Amino acid sequence: MKKLFLGLGLVAGTFAFAQTSPSFGLKAGVNISSISDDGYEDSKSKAGFYGGVFMNAPLSEQFSIQPEVLYSQYGAKVTSSESRTFGSTTTTIKGSNSLNLDYITVPVMFQFKATPNFYLEAGPEFGFLVGAKSKGDTTTTITSGGSTTTSSTSGSTDIKDNISSFNMGAGLGLGFNFTENFGINARYVAGFTDINKKNDGSDGTTSTNNDNNKNRNNTFQVGLSYKF
Repeated sequence: MKKLFLGLGLVAGTFAFAQTSPSFGLKAGVNISSISDDGYEDSKSKAGFYGGVFMNAPLSEQFSIQPEVLYSQYGAKVTSSESRTFGSTTTTIKGSNSLNLDYITVPVMFQFKATPNFYLEAGPEFGFLVGAKSKGDTTTTITSGGSTTTSSTSGSTDIKDNISSFNMGAGLGLGFNFTENFGINARYVAGFTDINKKNDGSDGTTSTNNDNNKNRNNTFQVGLSYKF
């Protein structure tokens, strides 16, 4: 909770630096997220959603600071396929597992206007976990002779207790404002912190799920913004 207040405090604190009245707006778009390779070598990128509000506070004619409060979906997806043949019977098993991580993120972007409409940005992002689930789907196909039988199973498991409640990264991006109100933005956010939660052992010591397994969120974002 203290980290949440810290992030929101950074948002409120930007008023003190503004040279002119800040503007407010809405933004939303798509996340293409992944997790660093330790234990996720076979994972693929996963599409998600982000959306929320922002405040843009000019510091000068070319520089401004833009804190945001967003709901953002991170995670990754793993797929597998295996076939086995015994005599005239072939069994094919296809599976997919999605790690769905939902955060309230507080990016604080420092923006530089290269032209009146085009800008570059960089800054930290603070994330606060609100949900974490692992969802699996398996499809089994059995072919024997001229007949084929297919069956599917699926399930979802809440794994919030295994994921760290705080995430931190750094964003680097660019944007273009079509008008004073509408714009487009693209940003890459590289995670710094391990998503695995640290647990207290029964002997009183603190350890991670696997000290050699450090997993970090990474995501590419693209979306639209509307400024009031």
